[in-house]
Amino acid sequence: MNRRESLTALSGGAATAAIFSALGTQIKAAEEEATKSGAKFKHSVCHWCFGNIPLDKFCVEVKKMGIESIEILFPEQWATVAKHGLKCAMGRPRPIKGIAGIGTSFEKKENHDTLVKIYEEIIPLAAKAGNVPQIIAFSGNRNGLTDEEGLKNCIEGVKRIAPIAEKHNITISMELLNSKKDHKDYLCDRTQWGVDLVNAVGSDRFKLLYDIYHMQIMEGDCIATFTKHKDAISHFHTAGVPGRNEIDDSQELNYKGICKALAKMGYDGYLGQEFRPKKDPLTSLKEAIDICTV
Repeated sequence: MNRRESLTALSGGAATAAIFSALGTQIKAAEEEATKSGAKFKHSVCHWCFGNIPLDKFCVEVKKMGIESIEILFPEQWATVAKHGLKCAMGRPRPIKGIAGIGTSFEKKENHDTLVKIYEEIIPLAAKAGNVPQIIAFSGNRNGLTDEEGLKNCIEGVKRIAPIAEKHNITISMELLNSKKDHKDYLCDRTQWGVDLVNAVGSDRFKLLYDIYHMQIMEGDCIATFTKHKDAISHFHTAGVPGRNEIDDSQELNYKGICKALAKMGYDGYLGQEFRPKKDPLTSLKEAIDICTV
């Protein structure tokens, strides 16, 4: 029976009702199966974007949403999130004379001794805290260096702190940031450059923080890129493009599709919401978690 014949044969009312009832059941079952969560990644949020909300109160509110971590926190804040049964998925060191910040870090050899001191202090603190699996790092700005010179300096510097991270089972994660709009002259501004750094350091305890917002601005093609380089990435951040605001349909990225891709590739780390809300902060955060729950 061809398509035309089948439609003719089913034109009777009872038969039509029966077949469409069966089809409806099958479609519903397929939809339910398709929407079952197979994602292993966990939800996190950066507190600085919601800084007007005191951390204690923020902990209470995010737990209601199923968020498991509040991140980019200094060591003195870790106990607060732990008190609420939350992790700090990405800890943050305090710079010394600006060193270890976004603009001044591993790119200069003369910074390396200070960076070793900073990470020698914070890595054991993270291990002792027990709820801080990663510490953020930055490349610093080019400041006249070529990409190759900057890469060589970063390799040398990161290799000095990698053994400390390995000893304490804490991951150092260098953030990929855009140098086109937000962080002019930043060195680690392309995925391949970061991957080259990770490969050269050669430690399981040194990876990349893939910021989807920043890399959409610099490169685009986010899903294909992070899937290709998944072994070099330990963490992800979100935000809407353009504007770094809500991740809803007012911006160009399809975060539902992005999160499905994360789930498909087996990512089991944290996805940190790092957008600046233009609307009610907690409502926007809840909507973001709903979008990213796949």
